Amino acid sequence: MINANMSVAGKMGAQDEFREEILMAEMTKTMGKARGGTTTKNLVLAALFLALGLVLPFFTAQIPSIGSMLLPMHIPVLICGFVCGGPYGLLVGAIVPLLRSVMFGMPPMLVAIPMAFELAAYGFMTGFLYKKLKKNTVNIYVSLLAAMIIGRIVWGVVKLVMAGMGTSSFGMAMFISGAFTTAIPGIILQIVLIPIIVIALRKASLID
Repeated sequence: MINANMSVAGKMGAQDEFREEILMAEMTKTMGKARGGTTTKNLVLAALFLALGLVLPFFTAQIPSIGSMLLPMHIPVLICGFVCGGPYGLLVGAIVPLLRSVMFGMPPMLVAIPMAFELAAYGFMTGFLYKKLKKNTVNIYVSLLAAMIIGRIVWGVVKLVMAGMGTSSFGMAMFISGAFTTAIPGIILQIVLIPIIVIALRKASLID
């Protein structure tokens, strides 16, 4: 009798373990599908931001002086980091200026190379900081401003390295002018426009 009870208990235990294994397998499968769906969504959105980065400079007639003031390529890259995450923002930021240079000749390649590093830093830092910091309006601005500063520092370092290689001259006055003074209209536009877009996307539950 005792052996029979033990046998029944053993079978029930085995059945419970089997059910747990099935449940875990289903949960893993569901989570995998969710991750796959998120990856697909991010790829599609990243492609959209890449396309915007290619198209928006046409609204400045591809005139370098206007582009340097309004910074049209920066906006989709910065937003991409918020929406898709740092890795996607980095890739889109690195690709956009180089691809535009190859496809349309603007910006010239010597300008596009440091810009690629700059925009890659923008896209990565907005995504990284937005993910790490508490989700609120203040931290949207913190993420944006920190990314803008770090990206400009990266741009300055790359320009300095290129100057050391003899491709161009570069000094502190040129850094201040190129990173800040000339770009004031674009900086103001980004600070005003991008948080509004990110907040609207959050309210619409399109991003976390």
